[in-house]
Amino acid sequence: MKKLLLFVAFLAIVSAVRAQLPNEKFGKPSKMEWEYVGWGDAVGADAIILCKMMNVTYKLSDQVSNNNATDIEVNWGNIDDFGKNQIDDSNILVNFEFKLRTKILKPEGARHANIDITYYNADNDKVFSHDDLSDLKIKVFTKNAKGKVEKRNVNTSSFVTERVDDNYVVMHVEVPDVQAGSIIEYQYNITSTRPTFLYDWVFQESIPTVRSKCDIDIPAFLQFKMNAPIHKLVKSSVEVGHLAYDTNRTDMKRGKTCTTNHYKIVGDYIRPEDPEVAVFTSQIANPNVTVPAKMPNGSTHLRVK
Repeated sequence: MKKLLLFVAFLAIVSAVRAQLPNEKFGKPSKMEWEYVGWGDAVGADAIILCKMMNVTYKLSDQVSNNNATDIEVNWGNIDDFGKNQIDDSNILVNFEFKLRTKILKPEGARHANIDITYYNADNDKVFSHDDLSDLKIKVFTKNAKGKVEKRNVNTSSFVTERVDDNYVVMHVEVPDVQAGSIIEYQYNITSTRPTFLYDWVFQESIPTVRSKCDIDIPAFLQFKMNAPIHKLVKSSVEVGHLAYDTNRTDMKRGKTCTTNHYKIVGDYIRPEDPEVAVFTSQIANPNVTVPAKMPNGSTHLRVK
């Protein structure tokens, strides 16, 4: 009986720890997130990132010759060895879906409600590839004196866009009327015509981060060299996935599937003062593929101010 009680107590502790992770479904902060003020010596911060996510998917049509295998066990060492498709990448679209939820803990933490979004926008009429930022939605959740949650949408039309160099611009997002206790949610998409480029992902911010997550599903014929952070706070995995697509080619049937390399990288409970947590980076490895314009030195795509 004593062993049983100890086991039950252990399960209760595990459940309590897991309950501290934020809700990844956006639109309604959870009870835990309203009550949460940090963990350990991270308690006392001005603000905290509850959840930060990047989901990357590809859209294919009209140009894929599907010759790759589907029954090979993959790992970080051999993930790039079995892509055998021949492809014209001119019509491939890449969709980046970004989500960020931040909680302001102290009045002086209101500045962390603001973010910078850097994305590709070449200042050159001869360059046809581009990234489009769309569907930017910002919501502020605040509890009133009676404890009722009030939600408001932030007008995104007044945000300032600044050119960083010939290839990139940064959108400065400043959220007004934020107070201690407020929870701010950001959601937006970036659609890119550059299938050989992936935005880097920063796990470590200037304020504590409860959860930071990448989910990236890449057609296997695009061979990337992935630099996944090696750190006790970050877990990474890769597995074979499948992507359905249509084609109008006469030598193929509609509704084919393409093998993908599906990467998942998750970091939990990361503090600014932790030993450096590496950025997740990637670089196209296919031979004879044009390398897209890189981000400016010192820039990251999504940064909490």
